[in-house]
Amino acid sequence: MPVKVLMVCLGNICRSPLAEGILKSKVNPAEVVVDSAGTAGYHIGKAPDIRSIEVASRAGIDISHQKCRRFTPEDFDNFDYIFAMDRENLMHLQELARNTADLNKLYLLLEEAGSPGEEVPDPYYGGTDGFQQVFRMIDAATEKLLPLLSKS
Repeated sequence: MPVKVLMVCLGNICRSPLAEGILKSKVNPAEVVVDSAGTAGYHIGKAPDIRSIEVASRAGIDISHQKCRRFTPEDFDNFDYIFAMDRENLMHLQELARNTADLNKLYLLLEEAGSPGEEVPDPYYGGTDGFQQVFRMIDAATEKLLPLLSKS
């Protein structure tokens, strides 16, 4: 049975689609299933931000087919690991948790990857450089998560 991982940010158009695409590019899909969602419903059904698509594309990763969706409590039932990009979204997910089992599935991405206190910044209101920085951060973090996901 594959390990199921969900990447979560606010709108599901910048950071979490990148995290989904980056992690998918590193794992065997028969062993690790990856998806993404947002805690807010601003962009449901839309493709990722064009800047995320372009940054991923330069690395040979196609995320253009992804569609934004909002996190639901049922995601706790469907995923083994839920990685938030920042503390604010982690807190929102904690508020949605129905029990201790749900809470035990929640992690701050960079903290879990060995960078305590660090968050993936939201690049939405900045330029392309911010998206490139976020890509590098997520790429390094997902690399460090591979041993954790392969042990599951």
